[in-house]
Amino acid sequence: MHERRFNREIERLRDPERIARLEVERVANLVLEDMKVMRTMLDIGTGSGLFAEQFEARGLQVTGLDVNPEMLAIAQQYLPSGIFREGAAEMLPFLDGSFDLVFMGLLLHETDDILAALSEAHRVALKRLAILEWPDEEQSFGPPREHRLSFEKIISVAKQVGFKQVNQMRLTSLILYLLDQ
Repeated sequence: MHERRFNREIERLRDPERIARLEVERVANLVLEDMKVMRTMLDIGTGSGLFAEQFEARGLQVTGLDVNPEMLAIAQQYLPSGIFREGAAEMLPFLDGSFDLVFMGLLLHETDDILAALSEAHRVALKRLAILEWPDEEQSFGPPREHRLSFEKIISVAKQVGFKQVNQMRLTSLILYLLDQ
């Protein structure tokens, strides 16, 4: 269980080179670009709260979720106003429609059950699920190729759980998927 989850040095999550590769500010802007009113967001797999910080800076009330309590303590230090809870993507401890936006940053490939994770995200998202993932190709960084998810796999499962509109954007090193209700 959880064998693919990030379990290396937490400090690596805040490495400036990694932050640049993730295009954190650009991703937050793209996720919110065409949304009208957004108040609440859930950052599943929040890690050190890197993306949560960006969404809060854009006016959203942020809740972060992670399976690793050590990550949650770090995220709370970086974002004292955030709400952070321990939990897994496959079984979210929130009511239906609890968040305008749900975000999964480099998490979906680490989940134990992609269908359950996307189904749960669909259940708690009122408007949008944004997924930032590695492309299904060899790269000199990131997880091994066999852990990466294809565009077709993500789209197929997203449609299966009920997302009506799925768009993808190729970024410099990653892919951003926007799944709307």
